Amino acid sequence: MPVPIPRQRAIPAVESGQAQAAPLDGPSKDDTPRKEATVDNNAATQLTLLVIEDDPGGSTVVPELLDPAGKPIRVRTARNLTEAERLLTDDVHCILLDLALPGSSRTADDDELAVLRHVLELAPRHAVLALTASGDAERGAEAVRVGAQDYLFRDELDGRLLSRAIRYAVERKRSDTAERRLAEGRVRAQENRRLERGLLPTPLLEGSSLRFAARYRPGRSRALLGGDFYDVVRTPDGTVHAMIGDVCGHGPDEAALGVELRIAWRALTLAGLCGDELLGTLQEVLEHERSDDEIFATLCTVDIAPDGRRAGLCLAGHPAPLVAGPGRPARLLPYDNNGPALGLLPGARWPRMQVELGAEWSLMLYTDGLIEGHIGQGRERLGQDGMVSMIRRQLSEGLRGEELLRAAVNEVRSLNGGELADDVAVLLLDREG
Repeated sequence: MPVPIPRQRAIPAVESGQAQAAPLDGPSKDDTPRKEATVDNNAATQLTLLVIEDDPGGSTVVPELLDPAGKPIRVRTARNLTEAERLLTDDVHCILLDLALPGSSRTADDDELAVLRHVLELAPRHAVLALTASGDAERGAEAVRVGAQDYLFRDELDGRLLSRAIRYAVERKRSDTAERRLAEGRVRAQENRRLERGLLPTPLLEGSSLRFAARYRPGRSRALLGGDFYDVVRTPDGTVHAMIGDVCGHGPDEAALGVELRIAWRALTLAGLCGDELLGTLQEVLEHERSDDEIFATLCTVDIAPDGRRAGLCLAGHPAPLVAGPGRPARLLPYDNNGPALGLLPGARWPRMQVELGAEWSLMLYTDGLIEGHIGQGRERLGQDGMVSMIRRQLSEGLRGEELLRAAVNEVRSLNGGELADDVAVLLLDREG
């Protein structure tokens, strides 16, 4: 049998034993995020309906309501928006709004659905049912277009209809919220991909006989890239410039800084800078762009002469490259004049070393993620010596180019017993005699 809407101000919460007076979406004394009102499929959760209508005669009738488990749905009532805001506690799941509710000074008088718009603004995470007269279906449909989950006719309410409408509205709101979050997540992912793609440049090697290969594996879970970066360009005089770097850390801020340093390096290189002058300018870029004074970056730059037989090498706190050739086992290039990482010492200098490569060679630049993985269950790390031995063996097995880099990264992961904690970047330049 239908029962009139009860006039209690707040029904005690099931779990806490008392009503929560703070509004869900209104101003609060602190910035602590509030829980989102959702329906738990667990039968122990009781649905709560907030009815907003102002007829003191109680002409609007709410029948007895039961949830899917057969438990009564709790009902709270508010005669105006001020009371509604106070009663919108975390355990309210759905709002039944009488569209005939008079507007307030906070709503526009010429908007028939101003009260609904206000409620949607007040409770953006709640399901809302619009209540209207039987002859006003058009207004109900407009309420749905504005943001309500459904509309009902005031004089056709019954327990089964309203109970079903409440459950439907709550589930539809949950679905809409999940869909919106998924869409927002896709947009963020697209933006991240656009940003992180800047760390995987297309090498500018037109006119060069050198072959290029690269491999990258981020340490950040589900990320495309981290704080490692690299690039290769050929300048008009025929010199091939290569670099690889590593911003300390491997989060999104480090990835963004790596993008900036890579782009700056390419621009400065194409403008004719190299060696100490180039690294000094990059340090200025890092100092201006980093979010914390303790952030630094290691860097290795190589400029290969047009004849391909020799190269200039600058190291800024970075591991020395590996070189190999016919009849010459893989070895590290000299690193005696390794300068400090960028961002550590103001006014630092980075000596440029001249190295002989020969007629045919493979030159591998890498970040420390490749050598800092563990070996088995112990604390021992692969290290540079272990990496050199590994590359020697893989070269003797006939691996070259992309295949060599893929095998190297996979073996390092296998030795580590799974994913590496740090980012790994490796690039390979080959010259055939």
